[in-house]
Amino acid sequence: MLRMANKQTINGKAFEYALLTEFLEKLSLVTKVIVIENDPYRAAKGYFEGFSEKDQGSFRLYASFAVNFLIDLEPRLANGIDGSDILTLELVSDKQGQAGDVRDVLAIRLNQHWEIGISAKNNHRAVKHSRLSHKLDFGEKWLGIPCSEQYFANIRPIFQELAVLRKQSGATKTWKSLGNYHDSVYVPVLDAFKEELIRLDRENPGVVARNLVQYLVGQQDFYKVIKSKGQVEIQAYHLYGTLNLPFGTVKSKARVDRLKLPTRLIEIVYQENSKNTLLVTLNDGWQISFRIHNASSRIESSLKFDINLISSPHTLFTNKLFVN
Repeated sequence: MLRMANKQTINGKAFEYALLTEFLEKLSLVTKVIVIENDPYRAAKGYFEGFSEKDQGSFRLYASFAVNFLIDLEPRLANGIDGSDILTLELVSDKQGQAGDVRDVLAIRLNQHWEIGISAKNNHRAVKHSRLSHKLDFGEKWLGIPCSEQYFANIRPIFQELAVLRKQSGATKTWKSLGNYHDSVYVPVLDAFKEELIRLDRENPGVVARNLVQYLVGQQDFYKVIKSKGQVEIQAYHLYGTLNLPFGTVKSKARVDRLKLPTRLIEIVYQENSKNTLLVTLNDGWQISFRIHNASSRIESSLKFDINLISSPHTLFTNKLFVN
């Protein structure tokens, strides 16, 4: 299983493991902590242990900076009610991410009916890697509102032709062999996607913008920890009021403001000089990029989105920690 994973997955899982072990090491000095050694934990541990001691030390160093900061933001990490109030640390299955939970590391106190989650990113910021095809209803899956038959009528011929080409070639035909596939495939698919998103918003005012952001950032509050060269960035996606809570008289060392979900779709345009990326602008400071691409050099009957938050509300809590 370990050999089959790509480099980004291996680095990401190793960083998740480093975060969990740093939480364990620091918090077990002040409170009772247990780790759930589930399949995601064992897999991440295997990836981490596949690195050299030097690289493991680097992962731990970045994780240590992040964990120290998060302990300052979340008093309930270090404070239990009594000896039976155990802090449980757990790594989350990727299946949860597909179900809308973007968190990778969980810290839970059952006695306090409290938990926080962390989304760990190693040198990338994409929030989702969703697919489009003639069978996938993005409206239903992302927004809870089915796409129209017109949308499927627009995209079906494109994806069906790709399926035929793939089958006839025994799955060997490449995207390059199609020539200018940005114009023949990407643009018509993105145009149909754009028209459908505008239609869904027009027919469901106040719903689509909100549900789109909830699909991308999940139904739970979380901290995003982004590791990059020389720094670790911490963002707080505080939409539902569950982050930054005090423990009795013990308060956080910094305030994490709530974020407002958007209510309106303002515009959808192509990124300048691009035929594969749409920029979706919503109110309250939200902007999202949808970059469509082929996940393989060989033709498939679906396309993949890299979805990124380009901008967030000015109230998004962000802190960069510089690591020597």
